Amino acid sequence: MVEAEKQLELIKRGVVEIILEKDLLQKLDKACKENTPLRIKAGFDPTAPDIHLGHTVLLEKMRQFQELGHEVIFLIGDFTGMIGDPSGKSETRKPLTKEEVIENAKTYKEQIFKILDAGKTLIDFNSRWMSSMTVEDLIRLAGHYTVARMLEREDFKQRFTNQNPISIHEFIYPLLQGYDSVVLRADVELGGTDQRFNLLVGRELQKEYGQASQCLVLMPLLEGTDGVKKMSKSLGNYIGIDEPPGEMFGKIMSISDDLMLRYYELLSRISIEEFTALKRGLTDGTMHPKTAKEDLASEIVERYWGKDAAIQAKKGFEHIFKDKELPEDIPEITLSSVSWLPQVMRDTGLAKGTSEAMRLIQQGGVKIDNETVTDSKKRLGPGEHIIKVGKRRFYKVTITP
Repeated sequence: MVEAEKQLELIKRGVVEIILEKDLLQKLDKACKENTPLRIKAGFDPTAPDIHLGHTVLLEKMRQFQELGHEVIFLIGDFTGMIGDPSGKSETRKPLTKEEVIENAKTYKEQIFKILDAGKTLIDFNSRWMSSMTVEDLIRLAGHYTVARMLEREDFKQRFTNQNPISIHEFIYPLLQGYDSVVLRADVELGGTDQRFNLLVGRELQKEYGQASQCLVLMPLLEGTDGVKKMSKSLGNYIGIDEPPGEMFGKIMSISDDLMLRYYELLSRISIEEFTALKRGLTDGTMHPKTAKEDLASEIVERYWGKDAAIQAKKGFEHIFKDKELPEDIPEITLSSVSWLPQVMRDTGLAKGTSEAMRLIQQGGVKIDNETVTDSKKRLGPGEHIIKVGKRRFYKVTITP
């Protein structure tokens, strides 16, 4: 194993907070001396079926622990997912059905090995121990924490002050998440800054159950392409890891220069020394921001789609934006009658539905044959049409008489 101090230096990259750093150094030092890997836990509630780059911040840190020789536990909260994590919520969260949880968990398992080493990853489900918990077990667990401590959590405190309801099961959620660490005997737990309270509960419960308290590694919440709000599918500012290479490349090229550095720190696998040199080059002008951004986009696209796809995505980007031409691989469809534009956009995947298509049209985000269209009642007449949505999405539609 790499010596403890060097491991800690690598682990601290991009981290917001380590609780407690000196304890983590001691754990790393002991692991090195005894040649025994630490047990690194990260929990994921299967609340969404697709992984985007925001989710991969934690996954990349897990991969880093793997490369340092530690044991990684990817915990799918299939049981707690049916409760719904109340973190950051101003109202009670609607729980998922068992069927939704199972389906989403399946998608997670298919996607995480694009980042993690499958041979070195332990996947577990907290239903394995929670489904067999009795009422007596739950009461004993609840006896280890007080209502006053729960109300120290900011979102609970605000809801209580504003007289918004807090359901009892929401108090149970942090206890169950913390109990996961007890069962798994975690040495370290990873999580976003919004999970700080829940992860601290795990530390305290481990102490209550006679275990050494886990250390916490808190990662930032990655901003989306708008550079302001947390990356989220619902906000439309996300970059999905299953998105086509050209779409992924273009979205990364659209981010600001400041956000680019943040993406480099949290998502790129270049060394600390290379990252330091990059920042120095951007400051003294020896590295152009566009070149740095292209390198980042190429690295991330290659990670999920391969080197050839990354090369083609870069060429396609230059073809569209530098040469002002259409991409070479523009998809096509032929329709047999005059068609309503929002319906065509839905059927071709340029919009999720006609409502979204109408909104995009009304906002001026749609062009037909290089002319902006703002009338959502627009119908495509006979002939060939190039539909462009935003800056990067094209479709060739042919209407036969």
